[in-house]
Amino acid sequence: MRKPGAPFFLFLCACLTLFILQARPSSSQAIEDEREFSYEQGSPNGPDHWGEIHKEWATCNNGDMQSPIDLTHERVKILPGLGRLKRNYRASNATLKNRGHDIMLEWVEGGGWIRINGNEYQLKQCHWHSPSEHTVDGKRFDLEIHMVHESSDEKIAVVGIIYKTGRPDTFLSELMEHIKEVADTEEKETNVGIVDPRHIKIGSRKYYRYMGSLTTPPCTQGVVWTITKKVRTVSREQVRLLREAVHDSAENNARPIKPINQREIQFYTPRIHESDQHFPH
Repeated sequence: MRKPGAPFFLFLCACLTLFILQARPSSSQAIEDEREFSYEQGSPNGPDHWGEIHKEWATCNNGDMQSPIDLTHERVKILPGLGRLKRNYRASNATLKNRGHDIMLEWVEGGGWIRINGNEYQLKQCHWHSPSEHTVDGKRFDLEIHMVHESSDEKIAVVGIIYKTGRPDTFLSELMEHIKEVADTEEKETNVGIVDPRHIKIGSRKYYRYMGSLTTPPCTQGVVWTITKKVRTVSREQVRLLREAVHDSAENNARPIKPINQREIQFYTPRIHESDQHFPH
């Protein structure tokens, strides 16, 4: 039998390298299994010690652009030139995953895109934190959804929407039965069929913008954060279901507020009136 030649050998090496690169998870993305860390303050694997669990997570402790932050009015710079958030979402097949501390809805082939500063970011997944991770002038709300987007060069942009207790959120209402199925059967993943991300209501053109990080390990920095100003509503039952479904003992899954340091918090508003000169209401 003739031995394979050099070209064939090089071809095999190239295929193997490509397989390894594709199989290896992106270091910029949050981990899929969250059981290694907790949100319990004072715990050996709690928020103050995330950076000690793995060397790849060191940024959680020593990073200077960490999220979440307090969106304090004193640090806000009004920039009408930021422009409206350009979105082009589409309905596509999705799965619901129990990651240990949260419920994640993942669009299998992407759910469309947003465009920020000329860069296009594909919608990959969304998940929920309760109470809210970001605060406004020190006030924490009842829930926060993160819509996670990724560009072709693995840069991350997250759109966050904050909720207070009130009328049920219509998007969560669509998923309630699927979340109950996950909670009842303790399955880690279930297909939920076609889900339209356009049903996630933003409700306002106004938003905050700052540079931060993932709020879970590996706490990757360089994340473009967009937090909508309008506070929407969610029912107590919906918040309770999201927490009970994940089977952890934590009362919440919100990372503590991190220092702003020298970062600028930008604010977009379509029009600036006289009453808006210091801060838009």
